[in-house]
Amino acid sequence: MRPRSRWHPWGMLAPSLVLLVAFFIVPIGVAAYESFFSWDLLTPPRFVGTANYRALFGHGELLHVALRTLGYSAIVVTGTMSLGLAMALLVDRPGAFMAFVRASIFSAYVVSWVAVALLWMWMLDGDSGIVGQAIRALRGPGAPVLSVLGEPRWALVALAVVSVWKLAGYAMIIFLAELQSIPRSLLEAAALDGAGAWPRFRHVTMPLLMPTAAFVGTTTLVTSFQAFDVVRIMTQGGPARATELFVYAIYEQIFLDLSVGRASAITVVFFAMLLAIAGLQLRVWRSRDPVVR
Repeated sequence: MRPRSRWHPWGMLAPSLVLLVAFFIVPIGVAAYESFFSWDLLTPPRFVGTANYRALFGHGELLHVALRTLGYSAIVVTGTMSLGLAMALLVDRPGAFMAFVRASIFSAYVVSWVAVALLWMWMLDGDSGIVGQAIRALRGPGAPVLSVLGEPRWALVALAVVSVWKLAGYAMIIFLAELQSIPRSLLEAAALDGAGAWPRFRHVTMPLLMPTAAFVGTTTLVTSFQAFDVVRIMTQGGPARATELFVYAIYEQIFLDLSVGRASAITVVFFAMLLAIAGLQLRVWRSRDPVVR
């Protein structure tokens, strides 16, 4: 069906474009402009050129934040997609009980990050938490109390596990919707040809899921890069800055150090990095499956 006028598509896109420009393009442009100034919110801004970028790259601070964020995102994206697909395959069955199971798993996704962070803080507590007590039991009697969130080696992994727990329900629903849209005749034909469960999944189901996997992977990547609430509540960037991710680093620069220029520079680098990784991820998915466009 052709539009009545060449302006009709733009008219329908106009509300979304206005919101995109007002709340995305303009703020990024303002951040890019302010990154060339030194401003503490109290005194007038002072132009410093690229000094903020040189300071970030020169001290190695930005590299450490980027590596931590990439590591966190890698765990979250891989874990969320793997667990979500596995659960989608398990609950792809009719019946009221399975509907209840699906709703229960998805309920974690609709709960706020604040509630999830508080719940897992209690569970990971070394003295009274369920997970903390289980770790103590595995380590044997007399073992010292292990605070997962207080260990630089495990704190970032713990935050990633919490994020996977929350986001897996979202991935499950998306994968489940695509699984239920696959024609059963294709699977039945493969079974008649002698293909077992694994060959059917590998050669029939998985290729058809590739576009959905690209969508879930990209959206989960963006969500993981925007992690803030779980860091602010559970660790405040500690211990020893082991969980200081990009968004929390921006928050610290503005509200704790009163350095708007430095925070704006981190924002610009963060946006460019996220854009590049998302583009690379889509390119990889396209190379694997020409259906992904």
